[in-house]
Amino acid sequence: MNLRNVAIIAHVDHGKTTLVDQLFRQSGTFRDNQRVEERAMDSNDLEKERGITILAKCTSVDWEGTRINIVDTPGHADFGGEVERILSMVDGVILLVDAAEGAMPQTKFVTGKALALGLRPIVVVNKVDRSDARIQEVLDEVFDLFVTLEASDDQLDFPVLYASGRNGYANEDADAREGTLAPLFNKIVAHVPPPAVDVDAPFTFLVTLLDRDNFLGRILTGRVATGTVKLNQPIHALDSDGKIIETGRASKLMSFRGLERVPVDEAQAGDIISMAGLTVATVANTIADPSVSTPITAQPIDPPTLSMRFAVNDSPMAGREGSKVTSRMIRDRLFREAESNVAIRVTESEDKDSFEVAGRGELQLGVLIETMRREGFELGISRPRVLFRDGAGGREEPYETVVIDVDEEHSGTVVDKMNQRKAEMTDMRPSGGGKTRITFSAPSRGLIGYHGEFLSDTRGTGIMNRLFEKYGPYKGQIEGRKNGVLISNGAGEANAYALNALEERGILMVGPGEPLYEGMIIGENAKPDDLEVNPMKAKQLTNFRASGGKDDAIRLTPPRKLTLEQAIAYIDDDEMVEVTPKSIRLRKRHLDPHERKRASRAAA
Repeated sequence: MNLRNVAIIAHVDHGKTTLVDQLFRQSGTFRDNQRVEERAMDSNDLEKERGITILAKCTSVDWEGTRINIVDTPGHADFGGEVERILSMVDGVILLVDAAEGAMPQTKFVTGKALALGLRPIVVVNKVDRSDARIQEVLDEVFDLFVTLEASDDQLDFPVLYASGRNGYANEDADAREGTLAPLFNKIVAHVPPPAVDVDAPFTFLVTLLDRDNFLGRILTGRVATGTVKLNQPIHALDSDGKIIETGRASKLMSFRGLERVPVDEAQAGDIISMAGLTVATVANTIADPSVSTPITAQPIDPPTLSMRFAVNDSPMAGREGSKVTSRMIRDRLFREAESNVAIRVTESEDKDSFEVAGRGELQLGVLIETMRREGFELGISRPRVLFRDGAGGREEPYETVVIDVDEEHSGTVVDKMNQRKAEMTDMRPSGGGKTRITFSAPSRGLIGYHGEFLSDTRGTGIMNRLFEKYGPYKGQIEGRKNGVLISNGAGEANAYALNALEERGILMVGPGEPLYEGMIIGENAKPDDLEVNPMKAKQLTNFRASGGKDDAIRLTPPRKLTLEQAIAYIDDDEMVEVTPKSIRLRKRHLDPHERKRASRAAA
C-alpha cells in the first residue's frame, strides 16, 4: 500500500486549518460543487469561535496513487497531552510558520517533541503574500530554533516551501505568487518515508485518541503498528505493564477518507484507523492479537500543573437555567472527560458533591467548563490553584516560558507587571514594525488572571504566549487582586436608583432588573476591602408628584461583564463563579455574612 502519514504543526492562527482545506479541494477530496464549511478541520463550536484547534483530528487525501493521512495537531500547549501521542503515529511533519510572526513558543513545544522522535520536518512558510512578511528572517529563526532543540544534521537539512494557504499555492521559489499545492503534495511523497512496519507479525495497535459514538460506544484511534486486523477478529487490550485489561472483538474497523470515517473489512500495519468493540481500553493502551503479551511503549504524558474545584451549584438560583445539576451527572461527565483526555485528572471530594479537576492550564479547563455549560450543566467553580510538588531543595512550583509581543511604548508597563508577578526576563529584542518581543520565565501562579489586565495595559494590541517550562523553586508570596468587591446584602432585582448611588463606590458588574441574591458579587470596590451594599433599594415616594418622571433621568455606566475566563481569573480564594447555560455570576463561597466572618477568622 502506497502510504504516507504526516502531522501538521503550527502555532494558533498560522493558517494550518485553511491550508488543509485547500489540500482537500486540490486533491479532489471535496467535489467542486460540494459546499464545505470554512475551516472544515475545526469542527467543534468552541474551535470555530476561538479559532483554535483543541482536538487532534485525522483526515486523508489521495494524491496520484499515494494515500496521505494528515493529522492535525493542537497548537496550544494546554492540549500538549494530545500532541505527544499523535506524533508517534506519523513518519513526517510539516512545520507551518507565519511569514510575519515567525516561530512561536507553541511551535517550539510541538517541534521539540517531533525532533526528539527523529522526525524530519518539511518547513512551509505560509502567508508569504502578507505586506509585513519577513521571509528570510523567519527562515533563520526556524533554523536557530532547530539548533536550540538539538536537531540532528539530517533534520537541519530541511526542505522549504513558500505558500499561501488561503490562495492555495506552494512553491520552492520565495517570489512566486500563484500556482497550486502540487509542489507540497510531491514534497510529502518524496520526503516523508512510507511506514516501516512488519505486516507479517501479529496484530498490534497503540491507542492515541479516544472518542465516543452513541451507537458504537468507545472508538479508539491510532496507527496499526504490526500485522493485519480483520473485522470481528479476537483482540485484547494491555496496559503499559503488559497486564490484560479486557478481551473482545474488533466489531467495527474504520479508515479515514477525507473528513469521513468509512467502514473497512481489514487494515494493515502503517495505516491510521479507528476501532470499536472494547469498553474499557483507553489512550496509551495496546490493542493486540491474543498471542501478544508485550505492550508498545507509549509517550509519557506531561503532568497537570493547575487544578480547580467543580462543585454542585448551591446558589439560590440553582436549577433555573440548566438541566444537569446533580453531583452524579457532573461526576459521570468529568470521569468521561478524563477517560478520553489523558491530560486531565479528576478526584472526588469526601463529601461527594465537589470534584478536584487538574489539567495543563487555564485554557484547557476553561474549554471544559464552557463545553459542559453548553451541554446544560450548572456548576460552581473555585479559583484555580497551581499544583506544587516536593523537590530536592524543598517545595517546587510550575514555571512557564512567556513570550510577549508588544508595541514599544507598552513594554515598560509589561516588564513592571511581570516583575510584580515574580517573573524573570530572559530576553528582550525588537521584532520589527515598532514592536518588541520580551521573553520571561514566570511561575504559573503569577500568571493566573493576568491576561485580561495585560490586554488592557497594551490597549488590546499585545500578544502573549505561554508554555510549560519546568518545576522550579517556590518563589514566595505573589500579590493578588488589590481591590475588594461589592456584595449584595439581600435577594431581589437590581434597581437603577440604587445602582446609580453605588457607582461612586466602584465598578458595577450588574445592570438594572437583574436578579440578585445575598452573597452575590455585584461589582468591584474602589477600596481594598469588601463592602456589603443594597442594590435593590428603591426611591422613597414621599408625595404624589415625585413618583413619576424622575427616574428616567438616571444614566448608568454600562456594567462590566466578565467572560468565563475573566471571571475564573478574577475571583479570590473565598469566592466562586456560578456557571449556568445562560449566566456567569460571581459570588462569595459562603453566602451568609456570619459564616463568611467565621471562615475568615478560621483562615487567619
